[in-house]
Amino acid sequence: MNKKLGQIQYILNDVLGSVLAWTLFYIYRKAVIEPMRYGYKIPIWEPDRNYYLAIIIIPIFWVLVFWVFGSYRDVFRKSRVKELTQTFVITFLGVIFIFFTLLIDDVVSSYEAFRHTFAALLCLQFFIVFGLRLLYLSTIKRKLKTGKIGFNTILAGSNTKALELYKELTSQKYSQGYFFKGYVSIENGNNVQMDEKLNFLGKYDALPALIKEYKIQEVILAVESSEHHLINTILSKLEELNVIIKVLPDMYDILTGGVKMNYIFGTALVEVRNEIMPQWQKNFKRLFDLFFASTAMLLLSPIYGILAIGVRLSSKGPIFYSQERIGIHGKPFKIYKFRSMFTDAEKLGPQLSSEDDPRITPFGGFLRKYRLDEFPQFWNVFIGDMSIVGPRPERQFFIEQLLVVAPNYRHLHKVRPGITSWGQIKYGYAENIEQMVERMKFDILYIENMSIAMDFKIIFYTVVIMLQGRGK
Repeated sequence: MNKKLGQIQYILNDVLGSVLAWTLFYIYRKAVIEPMRYGYKIPIWEPDRNYYLAIIIIPIFWVLVFWVFGSYRDVFRKSRVKELTQTFVITFLGVIFIFFTLLIDDVVSSYEAFRHTFAALLCLQFFIVFGLRLLYLSTIKRKLKTGKIGFNTILAGSNTKALELYKELTSQKYSQGYFFKGYVSIENGNNVQMDEKLNFLGKYDALPALIKEYKIQEVILAVESSEHHLINTILSKLEELNVIIKVLPDMYDILTGGVKMNYIFGTALVEVRNEIMPQWQKNFKRLFDLFFASTAMLLLSPIYGILAIGVRLSSKGPIFYSQERIGIHGKPFKIYKFRSMFTDAEKLGPQLSSEDDPRITPFGGFLRKYRLDEFPQFWNVFIGDMSIVGPRPERQFFIEQLLVVAPNYRHLHKVRPGITSWGQIKYGYAENIEQMVERMKFDILYIENMSIAMDFKIIFYTVVIMLQGRGK
């Protein structure tokens, strides 16, 4: 099932609905509102320049508003009832904005016309857009019930409870959207009865690799009481991966974080949900990243040129330095910096830098002191690999060492890494694994308390550190 394609279709429906709603609203104004003002009929089918401009800008506005509030997230799992209320609330807020920015200056015959104008735009936008959404979501629900589409799923458990759960989930009259790719065992090995119905994929340790191999979207845990002590271990392994985790209700009391109940045709499952930020804040954070990064690259372009010359004159080698780091959901990406070390700095293998590191060039020391070597990472932010604020990304070489002493490090991969972070403010460039673990504590604290306000606070302190030259 192509999630991106479904999202695009949902967005196109909103664009079509917004164009149609605004066109009918334009006709309403020409046929009803303006004749009340002028006292004679106005030609309806003579659209002016403002109409053509509006049918470009208005749909973009609505798509942006719906995106900010998370309307395009996981469209295949949407509830039609919940979508009804959310669509109305967002539409109401959007219409208020349009009314007070575009329509409040209209000259009308009476204030009654303003109420009619507002009500007409609200009704047209809501009923048309939601009508198209309802049609689309009903089509999706029908395809899910008939098994035409579904979610790649792994069942974790090889006991009697797991077998009973599988039978219950697959014996319903209508499909519940699970495309089971196989099962993994928790403590025991494979189950002969389970083998007759599902492929045995190994032990739970292999889950991260299996999720990537089979493009798994959901993992269902069916664990016996004797295996409860392993749940936190399993959740920790799945924490950095972009999958939905569901468990049987009797395990609720041993789970931490938020949960959401899902009753599917009589089968009650608990969906483990640990939302770091509300969806609208996540999307606002991304918009802020795009604005900040693009503005910074534009305004700092003369400084980029000066720093590039400085790097070139300081030592032989390229101006920019790229290195593979691990980002959100454990995905690798290339991070970019102004080169601050000699070109053979890691001829003996990966090493962490220190304050008096002889591998750092004289100009590189200046760059690091004022954090100027990080400026090229605004490009990483712009293309979506990083955020302005987030845990600093590390190399796989050091991550493997960190996981041995601090398994919770996986928690950092739930968010985009950043140019600056709370840990970076406290420790700067970590010089050893112990400091990386100490820095990690502050990054986890940031993740558990993520907010737009917290981001602004960290940016402020980062600027102070840069101006004071306290980077290291």
